[in-house]
Amino acid sequence: MVMCGVLTDEAGAAELKKIGAKDSKLLSPRQRQQLFGKIVKIVKDYKIIIISPAEIDASVKSDDGMNLNWLEAHKSAEIVNALNPDKIIIDSPSNNVKNYEKYLMQLLKNKKIEAVVEHKADVNHVECSAASILAKVTRDEEIEKIKKVVVDDFGSGYLADPKTIEFFDKYFETYPDIFRKSWAPYRQKLSGKTQKKLGDFE
Repeated sequence: MVMCGVLTDEAGAAELKKIGAKDSKLLSPRQRQQLFGKIVKIVKDYKIIIISPAEIDASVKSDDGMNLNWLEAHKSAEIVNALNPDKIIIDSPSNNVKNYEKYLMQLLKNKKIEAVVEHKADVNHVECSAASILAKVTRDEEIEKIKKVVVDDFGSGYLADPKTIEFFDKYFETYPDIFRKSWAPYRQKLSGKTQKKLGDFE
C-alpha cells in the first residue's frame, strides 16, 4: 500500500487544476506518469509512504484493535506531522467519516489544525487528487519491481484483476512475502489447505 500527501497553497492548487490533476483512477498510467513530474514541481513539499504487506499484517493482527482504516489514519498522521501544514484535506477510507476524523485528530501534533475530512476527497479536492497520482505512480513502480523477481505476470495486483487472482491461486505459497496474510483470499486459501490436511487423517 502506498500513501502520499502534498503541501501546497491556493496558487499551487490552481496550477494543479490547470495541468489536469484529478483522481488517479480517472487517468491512464501514461497520464499519471506525465503528471507526476509536473506535480512535484508545483507543490511546496510532499511525502510518500510505502507500507509493506508485513507491516499491514502486523497491524491488523495486533491486540490493540487496529484495522486497515486505523492504520491509514496513523500513516496519514505521519504525513501531516512531517509536512506541518496549517490546513489538511484528508480522504477518509471509511464511510464513518466522523469517527475516522476523531481518531486521526488524536494522532496529530497540531491539535488546532483546520481539518477537512471527506470520503472520496480525491475526487472533490485537487490537492488530494495530486497526492493520489503520486501514490499511484509509486505503487505502479513498486509493482514493476516485484514483476522482475517473479516467474509470471500478475497484472495490476488488484483483486478485481483476473490475472492477479490466477497468479495468486498458482503462486501464493511460492511468493508468500508479496501477499498480505490478512488478505481475505489468502486466509481462505490457508483455511482450505488446513481443512484438506485434516481430511487426510479422517
